[in-house]
Amino acid sequence: MALREAKFGIGQVVRHRLYPFRGIIFDVDPVFANTEEWWLAIPEHARPRKDQPFYHLLAENAETEYVAYVSEQNLVPDTSDAPLRHPMVPTLFERAEDGTYRAKTVAAN
Repeated sequence: MALREAKFGIGQVVRHRLYPFRGIIFDVDPVFANTEEWWLAIPEHARPRKDQPFYHLLAENAETEYVAYVSEQNLVPDTSDAPLRHPMVPTLFERAEDGTYRAKTVAAN
């Protein structure tokens, strides 16, 4: 089985296709890399395939901020241009004048 190239990249703002949350991608797994218990906890009718990229997001909804792990099939680009309020965003990313985010470079000691 050939691995698919990830559709989204680090620093891209996305939203969930079904649920009301959005976030910024801070890591990508080429295929599912979480626990079997986590995967089985998803209702079977909504369970994503494992053979696709999965994204780690600094996520937020109307009530809170959190880290989410989401399959590519459930993400779409967020075109709102609204800034993210997740408290970890300024630690990992800087926002450019055009509203896009780029990962901060970490200096080696």
